[in-house]
Amino acid sequence: MKPAGDELRPDGCEPTAGYPRQEQLIDVRRIDRPDAVVVAVSGAVDILTAPRLRAAVAVALERPDGRPVLVDLTDVKFFGSPGLNVLAESAEQASAKPGFQPLRVVVDSNRPVLRPIELTGYDAILALYHDIEDAVSGKSFN
Repeated sequence: MKPAGDELRPDGCEPTAGYPRQEQLIDVRRIDRPDAVVVAVSGAVDILTAPRLRAAVAVALERPDGRPVLVDLTDVKFFGSPGLNVLAESAEQASAKPGFQPLRVVVDSNRPVLRPIELTGYDAILALYHDIEDAVSGKSFN
């Protein structure tokens, strides 16, 4: 059995036009702003793509300059349990850093992301924000 998002078609045949390769299922970009480091994510966060998100957030948390790290998930279309694990581990990693600032997660009202976070109770432990500007200023998600 092939994992979800495999490069083969669902019937096991070779890929066809319009069927994305696994590296195309997610786009992770780092945006260095004067007031924050933003890890912007779009696409699907699943078992195949979560390691790319984990690596990008880990690199962003290694910055020595004291800027907060924001994970922007507003363009994510699917958010599975591996993504939840990445957020929990990354939040813990951020809390272990000198000069601790919580990992700030931008979800707005993106249901594919917000719903799993709420169902698992992670909304109680993650710093959630409506948009990047709110996250930079620290204005809470209400």
